[in-house]
Amino acid sequence: MKVTWLTQAGYLFENGKMRILIDPYLSDSIGEKCQGKRRRIPADLTALATRPDVILITHAHEDHLNLETLLPVLDRFENITILCSESSFSAIKALGKYGDKHNIVLLTAHSVWSEGGITFYAVRAEHSDRSAVGFIIDDGNKTYYHSGDTLYNYDVLDDVLDLVEDGVDYAFLPINGKGNNMNAKDAADFAYELGAGAAIPMHYGLFDEVDPKSFDFEDAIILEPYNPTELS
Repeated sequence: MKVTWLTQAGYLFENGKMRILIDPYLSDSIGEKCQGKRRRIPADLTALATRPDVILITHAHEDHLNLETLLPVLDRFENITILCSESSFSAIKALGKYGDKHNIVLLTAHSVWSEGGITFYAVRAEHSDRSAVGFIIDDGNKTYYHSGDTLYNYDVLDDVLDLVEDGVDYAFLPINGKGNNMNAKDAADFAYELGAGAAIPMHYGLFDEVDPKSFDFEDAIILEPYNPTELS
């Protein structure tokens, strides 16, 4: 699987057949409202130039469900499957014009969706958006767990391990330690408890100066923004 970090919690997953976007925030809409939240890493829109097959939205906070990023994609392309949390589903449905053009699917924790040879599992997240979820992506070869925004929580941990008893192959975890998110130590402990083969820190560097090297997990992989990396 080729994975590109789009900053914050945003990713593009590509396996040669499927293109999967997760929580893309590629505008400066938050910074335009709050001067202290200007992007520290410029947006690169390359990932949006080609139609995604599936878009995953973990929750409705603006740096995850970013309409300034998402709507141009939905306007430009057709027949995208959008798998989203309850709050995200409601926000997209409220726009009133995409239901006939795209497949907008509500996934709550423990829901499952399969498409293009990939299975998507929604799992719990512990966040201020109470409907927030994480996702496990299973391509039949490896498992990729994107936690979304979450705190260290044993219910979340159990949800993941109920689905992947031997541990996930790759875990993508927040390390910023603010806004109901794990800090780097919590995330490293969580990755260990998950039995993760490797763990990728996320949700840092865009609005803060958190050092990814503070994520002290033995098999950590630190991705560079917008640089496609093969995870195999």
